[in-house]
Amino acid sequence: MERVRDVRELPKAHLHLHFTGSMRPTTLLELADKYGVRLPEALTGAEPPKLRATDERGWFRFQRLYDAARSCLREPEDIRRLVREAAEEDLRDGSGWLEIQVDPTSYAPRLGGLIPALEIILDAVESASRETGLGMRVLVAANRMKHPLDARTLARLAVRYADRGIVGFGLSNDERRGMARDFDRAFSIARDGGLLAAPHGGELTGPASVRDCLDDLHAARIGHGVRAAEDPRLLKRLADRGVTCEVCPASNVALGVYEKPEDVPLRTLFDAGVPMALGADDPLLFGSRLAAQYEIARRHHDFSDAELAELARQSVRGSAAPADVQEKLLSGIQEWLSG
Repeated sequence: MERVRDVRELPKAHLHLHFTGSMRPTTLLELADKYGVRLPEALTGAEPPKLRATDERGWFRFQRLYDAARSCLREPEDIRRLVREAAEEDLRDGSGWLEIQVDPTSYAPRLGGLIPALEIILDAVESASRETGLGMRVLVAANRMKHPLDARTLARLAVRYADRGIVGFGLSNDERRGMARDFDRAFSIARDGGLLAAPHGGELTGPASVRDCLDDLHAARIGHGVRAAEDPRLLKRLADRGVTCEVCPASNVALGVYEKPEDVPLRTLFDAGVPMALGADDPLLFGSRLAAQYEIARRHHDFSDAELAELARQSVRGSAAPADVQEKLLSGIQEWLSG
């Protein structure tokens, strides 16, 4: 009988973690008390909120909870605490590299403007990385609910701060709203500036949204991408191009994209040769962090330890980590498997 190894000890990269959504529930409660914020009841219980975002009403509720949590981040010290704790949680789950995703415009009103907000975030990431030893970088994400001109502004700013730890440019929020092609100029600016293109697609809508990310935004990675499993030709295209899908199993179930963990098409993507990087998305709202995603693959999809190790390798190869960091993590993965 094969020995079952602890997935928390498996070195891995974490490529899909949203900023506010990375917060510890206890930290949210403390910050809400500090600022006198009355949180929705769904955020104050011992269990994660009951969510379903397959219709616009459900997505609006999800966003309302996220916005309520974000309203508790008001001072630089709150940002520093969030980032440090996110790093600590990732290290506990075996992560050796974290690319945290943020739209700085959401924090600008309370932090003195867009540029000061971004600099505070980047300083916090640099400090947390230095203090914890976790490799950390930032992926700036535009909001597809806002005007494409706003995305261009963010892309230019992201390129300007590329030497301060920004490695990629994304596009988030409800993919049922706004066309990917409307943001092509913003992504062109980001790519020309050396940033990795990693828009969301193939979560709330089907394979067409993944194709749009590839055709219109020239994505090197896809946030989620699971709905590509519905189109064998698209799967082959992703596999042939080596486009990594940032798959978040617990999130997919929590938001109603799939009914049960075993319905998430991890095996379909894996067997088709599509690179995957498992991610936690928003642990604050979905109740599980990085290692739990690997447990889902093991328990609900019968992934062997060798296959889990390959998932970890794919996360490392799909990252923007420097070559020496990748080599160290890949070596650690082999040690986990052979040791």
